[in-house]
Amino acid sequence: MGEIGSIQIVWVIVLVICLGIEIATLGLATIWFAIGAFIAFLVSLTPASPAIQIATFFATSLLLLYFTRPIAVKFLKLGRVKTNYEEIIGKYGVVTEDIDNLKPAGQVQLNGQFWTARSAETQTLTKDTVVEVVAIQGVKLIVKEKREANKWEK
Repeated sequence: MGEIGSIQIVWVIVLVICLGIEIATLGLATIWFAIGAFIAFLVSLTPASPAIQIATFFATSLLLLYFTRPIAVKFLKLGRVKTNYEEIIGKYGVVTEDIDNLKPAGQVQLNGQFWTARSAETQTLTKDTVVEVVAIQGVKLIVKEKREANKWEK
C-alpha cells in the first residue's frame, strides 16, 4: 500500500478516535474533529497532497466548532443540569418572619417550604407581606414586595 493508502488509514483512525471520545463524553467536544477527519478522508481520495488534507481537516474542524457548536450546545442544553430553583423565580410567597437585611433575618414560605430570605428593594419587609422571588443567592431567596391588588395570589 502506497502513501495515499497510508494517509487514508490515518484519517480513518483519527475519525474513529474522535468518535470514540465523543461517544464516551457526550459533550460535543470532538464531533467537529470527527467530521473534519471524514472530510479530509474524502479529500485523500483525490490527488490532493497531505498538506491540503491536513489544512482541510483543521479548516473544517475549526469552522464547524466556531459556527455550529454554540447553536448545538444551546439546542441540546449540554452541560446544564436543570434545578428546581429556576422554577421558583417569579413565584409568590409569604413572609413568615420579618425580613431585615441589616440583622440579617427573615423567612419566606413558598410552596410549603420555608426559605431564608432577603429583600431586594427595601431594608425590611414585615410578616404576612406577599413577596415575589426575583433571585436566589446560595440558599437565600431575594424577594420584593408584590404590588398587585390581589395580595394572596400565588
